[in-house]
Amino acid sequence: MRIGIDVRLLSRSLTGIGRYTFEMCRALSRISDISLYLYSPAPLSKEMENSFSAECVRAKNWNNGIFRQLWSEFYLPLWVRKDAVDIFWSPMPRLARCLPAGVPKVITVHDLVWRHAGRTMHPRTRLIEKFGSPFAVREADGIIVDSQSTSEALKREFSNDQIKPVVIYPGTTFVKCSHSSDLLNKYSISQDYFLFVGTLEPRKNLRHLLIAYAELPLEVKSKAMLIIAGGKGWGKVDLHRTVIEFNLVEHVKLLGYVSDQTLASLYKNALFLAMPSLYEGFGLPLVESMAHGTPVLTSNNSSMPEVAGNAGLLVDANNISSITNGLNQLIINKDLRDKLAAQAKPNAARFSWDRSARQLYYIFEQTIESQ
Repeated sequence: MRIGIDVRLLSRSLTGIGRYTFEMCRALSRISDISLYLYSPAPLSKEMENSFSAECVRAKNWNNGIFRQLWSEFYLPLWVRKDAVDIFWSPMPRLARCLPAGVPKVITVHDLVWRHAGRTMHPRTRLIEKFGSPFAVREADGIIVDSQSTSEALKREFSNDQIKPVVIYPGTTFVKCSHSSDLLNKYSISQDYFLFVGTLEPRKNLRHLLIAYAELPLEVKSKAMLIIAGGKGWGKVDLHRTVIEFNLVEHVKLLGYVSDQTLASLYKNALFLAMPSLYEGFGLPLVESMAHGTPVLTSNNSSMPEVAGNAGLLVDANNISSITNGLNQLIINKDLRDKLAAQAKPNAARFSWDRSARQLYYIFEQTIESQ
């Protein structure tokens, strides 16, 4: 089977959907009768290209936003036609309008942030999603979603009996960590901590998390500092100013974007992961944390209860007191942490990239046959 894939997100640092694209491509490449044809507006790193085998990698050198869109509408369809692929897959809800009519098209819809939490998105991204996602959903021959929550949201949004999304959970990327003490010393982490992982943007609700942490009694804050790992997104999320504003300089450490190896060590040594997002289509950090046996504090909305399962403590993301209470419980109550931690690895075992890739391959087969 010749599969054409839009891998535009692999030309940048991996976050969220980029990580999903990379891991699914890597897992698909391990299936014997598959040939991958990868299309990108900008070159992939050598490390990326060497991580899995592909029959063909076609890339321009167009990193600018406008040129990336032109690439999507013109070069991508030309390459798909030239390579005579059996099916085209977009790991996000984007489809070029000029794709060859005879090629079946499958998309993955990760969330409906543009509908349910649009105010947390960059205005340009929201505009693209607001008009691009419905077009892709209508034009796709097959639709994959990350969670039951997203499936139900998609069916409510489009109210179309012909739209039948298939839930395929993402997997978990387990990176072995070594020399944890050296890493912690490198970042001057000398006490217990809980962890936030994610792009620094409004949807991640970091300001509420910091305010909730600030409201804890000093003796509780002194038991666990907050480590924040993630690259800068959009929305003028000024964590430095917020940390100073709420007198948290001695209790919060900002690491920025970190390597997979560093992230693995941070997960393994954390008391728990704190992810009280306003909305998530899945939430890969939840699974990554649980894969290391680390429990999670997360929101009671969208897909997060579905993913956290019995290894998570749920809070109301819009209620600072709820977040504060959750933090207090997990910091001071070791029995509760241990109870949740005991469920973390078994819960994370539900998510496997190889299983996800096999399910996706089956959908590809069904879609081709139906055409």
